Amino acid sequence: MLAELEILETEIGYKFQNRDLLVRTLTHKSRIYEKNTPGFTQADNEQLEFLGDSILGFVISEYLVRRYPTHPEGKLSKLKAHLVSAAWLFECAQRMKLGDYLLLGRGEEMSGGREKRALLADALEAVIAGVYLDGGIDTARRFVETCIAPDTATVGENGEIVVSDYKSALQETAQALKLPQPKYMILGEHGPEHSKTFTVEVRLGKDWVSRAEGNSKKSAGQKAAQLVLQQLSDWGR
Repeated sequence: MLAELEILETEIGYKFQNRDLLVRTLTHKSRIYEKNTPGFTQADNEQLEFLGDSILGFVISEYLVRRYPTHPEGKLSKLKAHLVSAAWLFECAQRMKLGDYLLLGRGEEMSGGREKRALLADALEAVIAGVYLDGGIDTARRFVETCIAPDTATVGENGEIVVSDYKSALQETAQALKLPQPKYMILGEHGPEHSKTFTVEVRLGKDWVSRAEGNSKKSAGQKAAQLVLQQLSDWGR
């Protein structure tokens, strides 16, 4: 196990002084119910998730203010909402193969816990807290800016969010901004069976609504969500 953790440390660019702390960051709560498991630890990573969430929010806010000094508060909030979202943390965790190192209970293991978005996002927040507790805020800042802060594939030259799953991005953004969750409605379809065109509407509360067409319900929904995200971006300027 320790040898495997050295591979993870190489991946994240930080070597823990406190090995027990590193193990705790990777220990899911499902593990505590299996007290006969070799290497079992009483401490899971839930409290570390809580701490890591706060550290992540602070460091990302600081990072965005430095990178985009002329952006208004509204636009910075939208960028932050994306970068601290479960969807983005899940992508980051997948890149570092974090799921391979998690300590899970048997039931969680059997149900595919190593690939679950919420579980991996929470584990990454726990790792952030672990790095902070082991190495201090400057070390945690370097870790977040290296492994989680955006690259050119995520944020465009003008600071706009570049995403591939607009429906997930819209849901995460609405949650972060304390807005109602988006609601989708299929308004109609036309064309021959082998080449139908679908019209989908998305509403976000009373203020944001958009319609789009696509050759599938999914693509139409994605386009509509993209349009509402653009409305939110323009609103924050």
